Amino acid sequence: MGARTVLHDADITRALTRIAHEILESNRGAEDLVLLGIPTRGVALAQRLARLIDEIAQTSVPVGALDVTLFRDDLAKHPTRSPHPTDIPAGGVDGRTVVLVDDVLFSGRSIRAALDALQSIGRPAAVRLAILVDRGHRELPVRPDFVGKNIPSSRQERVNVRLREYDGAEEVTIEA
Repeated sequence: MGARTVLHDADITRALTRIAHEILESNRGAEDLVLLGIPTRGVALAQRLARLIDEIAQTSVPVGALDVTLFRDDLAKHPTRSPHPTDIPAGGVDGRTVVLVDDVLFSGRSIRAALDALQSIGRPAAVRLAILVDRGHRELPVRPDFVGKNIPSSRQERVNVRLREYDGAEEVTIEA
């Protein structure tokens, strides 16, 4: 069975625009907001969200990247993961509302690792989670604050997010 497309380019744009509005509403504006993308595709999504928030709120929101590789609890199973650079915006995260951004939420283990990585950098006032695709199957008590699309899937299926910045295509597919 081949891959089936569940989100197209316009769907992704619409979901990110909605998430940007929800972040601003939840935070009551863009003040003290920092977006941190989880590599790889979470970084591109965080940058897109920052641009959208900048357009909506007419202000500049700091955006960066938070590598979670060394904080993961599954390195023994996947030892070939190579770390990506962590890039914390000037001003840091202390006392600010940090929105972690990732492409797919599955077991919750990447987000647990992100929380550990974030704790090693500073102490935010609050941490929120923005996800493009929530596919369920949580192994840890992690719930996103902002979701682009809930896509129920079986554990045997694979959800693929393709973004122009990395893949030259813009879609979310599910394959067996």
